[in-house]
This record gives sequence, C-alpha cells and structure tokens, in this order.
Amino acid sequence: MNFTILFMTTKRCAIFIDGAYWEKLKKIDFGEPRTNLFKLSEILTNDYERLRTYYYNCAPYQSDPPTREEKEMKMRFDSYINKLKEFPRFEIRFGTLRPRGGDFVQKGVDVLFAIDLVRLSLGKHIDKAILITGDNDFVPAIKVAKDEGVLVFLYHSMNTRSYELFSVVDEKYPITKELIDKIKI
Repeated sequence: MNFTILFMTTKRCAIFIDGAYWEKLKKIDFGEPRTNLFKLSEILTNDYERLRTYYYNCAPYQSDPPTREEKEMKMRFDSYINKLKEFPRFEIRFGTLRPRGGDFVQKGVDVLFAIDLVRLSLGKHIDKAILITGDNDFVPAIKVAKDEGVLVFLYHSMNTRSYELFSVVDEKYPITKELIDKIKI
C-alpha cells in the first residue's frame, strides 16, 4: 500500500492599522463614513487565517483641566475603542499625544507598530502582513518582515504616493469606495 500523508498548513496573517492614518483617509477620501473594522479585517484576510488585527492610535489630548470639547472628544474616542475591543482577535495599542507648537504629535505609535510587525515576523507567527498606513517610518520593519519570508501587503489612500513605502512592499492596493461601502455601518 502506498499512503500519502498530506500536511495542511494554515496560512496566517495579521493586520496592522495606523488609526490616525485610517481616520484621515476616511475623512479626506470618503467624507468620514462610519465603518466596521472587523468587517474590513475579514475582507482583507481573504483565504488566510487572521491571527489578530492590531490597531494603533493615541487618545485625544487632554489639557489640565480638560476643556468641555476635549472631554467630549475623549468620550467619543473611548466609545469607539470600547467597540473595537469587543471584536474577536483585536489588539489596541496606544501611544501618547504631545503638544508641539500649535499642533499635536503622536509619540510611540510607530515604534509599537514596527515592533509588532518585526516580532510576529521573526517568531514565524504570520505568513502575510496587511498594513494600512502611509508612513515611510515603517520601511525598515517591512524589510525585516520580508527577509523573514512574510508577504507584505499595503492598503492605502488613493491620494498616497509614497515612493519609498510603495517600493518596499510586495503588493499595494488603494482603498476604494467599493471597499468602504462594504464596511459601512
């Protein structure tokens, strides 16, 4: 008798969402629709098992004492984050928002994103990384992931034209109105 043993290997992916980029993309490209990131995750994984979706962002800045507007923004943000936490296999990573000049800058978000991408790649936990970002700061982490055999897919704004980021990923796809329509709440 001749027996052939077939080994089923599960193809596993992780999704990495730069929250500030996602919100800006929705606002500029699509008029700020309410969307379901769980549905988005399920669509983007395609025929891969989704290990986890990682969402990176900062809570809105709160002065001391916070203004009424700051309190309202924080309440809306907390409500949104609490909804994300209800989704299966979602991890939320927070940086901090710091005032700089007349604006605010995120601190720690890019580092958390890059560490997770590299850690999951080096540990052979994923075969594919799906990134939603427009930030060139992730190029070194993407190169490490690729060196470890991970396929890196980038989903981006149709208005993003980052040559460095585009040239390092394996595949890139614009986020279209059709995709947004599928995940609208």
